[in-house]
Amino acid sequence: MCHQSVGLIARHLEFLGYPTTSLSSSWVITASANPPRAAFLDYPLGHTAGRPNELQEQIQITTAALGLIDTAAGPGQITPLPHVWPTEWKTKARKLSDKRTERHDTPQYERPADELAAAESP
Repeated sequence: MCHQSVGLIARHLEFLGYPTTSLSSSWVITASANPPRAAFLDYPLGHTAGRPNELQEQIQITTAALGLIDTAAGPGQITPLPHVWPTEWKTKARKLSDKRTERHDTPQYERPADELAAAESP
């Protein structure tokens, strides 16, 4: 589900009287989704609720996010949480090389016969 949809669902639930809060590891995506309130955790994507096997940390993060229902100053507020991932994950992530194949402006064919078949099709 796209992040904007999550923001729309959260706003609709709020309209119906159900308080919501979101957890996010991407400030920009969360700001564009504009949920009623969100907790931001500067962790790698996919670890929004905390590090694997760190139950106490996960409980702290969840408790802080739920606490925003009572403490958020206004709609659309994104609150950064103080937790810090224990390694330099951003530096390592930026150093990963792009292993995708080169992109071309024209179609590429595996075999010459494929190119001929494409040219002959209407």
